[in-house]
Amino acid sequence: MAGLFDKIKADVKKGIEEGIAAVIEGASVVSGKMDEITAEGKRQYKMFDLKSKIQSHMTELGGRAYDVLDRKKSPVSDSKVKAVFVKIKKLEEQLRRLEGGKEKKAAASRKPATKTKKVLKKSTQASVKKMATKNTGKTSAK
Repeated sequence: MAGLFDKIKADVKKGIEEGIAAVIEGASVVSGKMDEITAEGKRQYKMFDLKSKIQSHMTELGGRAYDVLDRKKSPVSDSKVKAVFVKIKKLEEQLRRLEGGKEKKAAASRKPATKTKKVLKKSTQASVKKMATKNTGKTSAK
């Protein structure tokens, strides 16, 4: 009996050690995922903040442009309009850097669709020309 009890005791001890190791490994994986999620959340917040600043500056730009045009001057020559425009461009660049390659991937996926449309347009144009020549021949024969 002592042999069976020792074996069970050793198996339980081994199971506990394996369970603790699995929990520790799982905790490190969860910790890594939490870091990734936190970093992504911060990035999303920064992007939102930049977008709201851009919107605010665009509103300001519109107001300034309206005032300048109301005085019958060119908004291009106004220094305040130019300053707000430069601020907006800087914020847009920061936003592009934060967004990363998302736009490039989206543009790459759109390109085949445009090629398909061009091919369809060309084939449609060719069929329209054929129809036009057929119709032209019929009307001139009458």
